[in-house]
Amino acid sequence: MTDTTDILGREEIIRLVDRFYEKVRDDETLGFIFDKVAGIDWDAHLPKMYAFWQTVLFRDGGFRGDPIGKHARLVPLTHMGREQFDRWLEIFEETVDELFTGENATHIKACATDMANVIHSKINAIPDARFDPAKLTDEQRAKYAAYRETKPE
Repeated sequence: MTDTTDILGREEIIRLVDRFYEKVRDDETLGFIFDKVAGIDWDAHLPKMYAFWQTVLFRDGGFRGDPIGKHARLVPLTHMGREQFDRWLEIFEETVDELFTGENATHIKACATDMANVIHSKINAIPDARFDPAKLTDEQRAKYAAYRETKPE
């Protein structure tokens, strides 16, 4: 680990995103998807990713976009299965752990896991187990029941 601080703001988001995509571009499983299949314009893409993760973590990045639609357009062009999403997540978590520690670092990894699972399930038309009421934990059922009781009709 090169730094023991948490993700505190945009400066850390930029470090994380730049290092993460450096690794992704060098990755055998993912690099070609970004560079060859999607043909990413990195000068345009990276600032969008800074805004995305700043919005996810701090709610103040101003991100506007359609991540599911962007990923869905790649499905006819290349395999976008569990292997690709798991590898993306592995690199993301490894990069966070390499650079940061703390509450925000833990939270951004959880957000990345949720995002990877949702995008994977949506673009591949796979039901997400988190939305199956039969698979809710007792704690999730209690939270949902409490939410339903407080939600105005």
